[in-house]
Amino acid sequence: MISERRMSKKESEVRLRIILVAPPAGVDFGVQDGKGSDYKTIQKQRSKHADLTFEITATVKDNRDDGLPNFLGTLMQGRVSERFVYIDIGKLAGQSDSCWDRRIKIPLGGITWDLIEKASKDPMLVLEARLPGTGKDGGPSCATVKPTDGWKVCR
Repeated sequence: MISERRMSKKESEVRLRIILVAPPAGVDFGVQDGKGSDYKTIQKQRSKHADLTFEITATVKDNRDDGLPNFLGTLMQGRVSERFVYIDIGKLAGQSDSCWDRRIKIPLGGITWDLIEKASKDPMLVLEARLPGTGKDGGPSCATVKPTDGWKVCR
């Protein structure tokens, strides 16, 4: 039986807010637009002893066999079943004088259709994830970093 949602909702857009909590100061961070070596870093920000916030919009399509959301667009990375967003850091974000050459991989797997539908009811709502901006080594976080409390609907 096909759910009512699947019959009525083929494609939608959802706003995502990524907050890096307390990243080390003096380092450039930005969202990766594109794949492989053919990318640009957008929304570039230099950390200054405060949280960094990135807001992006994702197209979400209901075309997966398992019924889970399929995130589309140039900001989305990875295989259909394992979508994520990259945050480029230091040299990868274009900061040539940085000693850092890293990326944060932020998985989207925790975003459900219920969260998407709740966030889509009001244009002031977003799906928000808070992540540690500093890694165990004292430098910028890197590799796969899951949201501290998962994805949440926020104003």
